[in-house]
Amino acid sequence: MNTFDDREKAFESKFAHDADMQFRAEARRNKLLGLWAAELMGKTGDAAQEYAMSVVQADFEEAGSEDVVRKVAADLGHHANADEIRAKLIALMPVAKAQLMSEL
Repeated sequence: MNTFDDREKAFESKFAHDADMQFRAEARRNKLLGLWAAELMGKTGDAAQEYAMSVVQADFEEAGSEDVVRKVAADLGHHANADEIRAKLIALMPVAKAQLMSEL
């Protein structure tokens, strides 16, 4: 019975770890997207960092990434459309995961 309990705890622990890593990767990806958008808007330094953090915060409005896409698309205006922003989100996810793995 202990072996079964140990396996169950191990699976629960792995699930919690994977969920935490996914959350961190999405937050990192959103920050990278915010920095990219800030650059397109001509923001640098602290202004770029503040904008990137506002993009991270935007992701807490609803499930999924569409809240982030809407915010960035509205802020960028003619600089990028929603499809370009979605493509950038997809491209930035492996970058975000690689950055997180390098920190471990």
